[in-house]
Amino acid sequence: MTSRKKKILIVDDSPLIVKRLLTMLEDLPDLEWVKHAGSYTDGVEQMKTTEPGILLLDINLPDKSGIELLRTAKATNPSIKVIMITNQANEYYRKLCLSLGADSFIDKSKEFELIAEKIALMQ
Repeated sequence: MTSRKKKILIVDDSPLIVKRLLTMLEDLPDLEWVKHAGSYTDGVEQMKTTEPGILLLDINLPDKSGIELLRTAKATNPSIKVIMITNQANEYYRKLCLSLGADSFIDKSKEFELIAEKIALMQ
């Protein structure tokens, strides 16, 4: 069985984080593309036009919460895989995001290096 090509959308307003993610993800097997949006609004638009299979999503976005984008993403495409990547990595946010359908929750300051591994395991 062959796995589908991975289409990844990063929604994060930090250029440094985005650059680190792009570098980390460029060597993933079965990667079709990685795109980036810097806000909730841009993220919604990118999801409509590109139909990603995996969403890397920060909680703190400049125009609206990434938690709202998680709700929107799961409502419009229940099969999308969502990995929350945040510095807001307390238990409240972890439980909330997972209860809303996030597939994983990553603390940027402690677990960043696990992102590529988690994506590699996703179908």
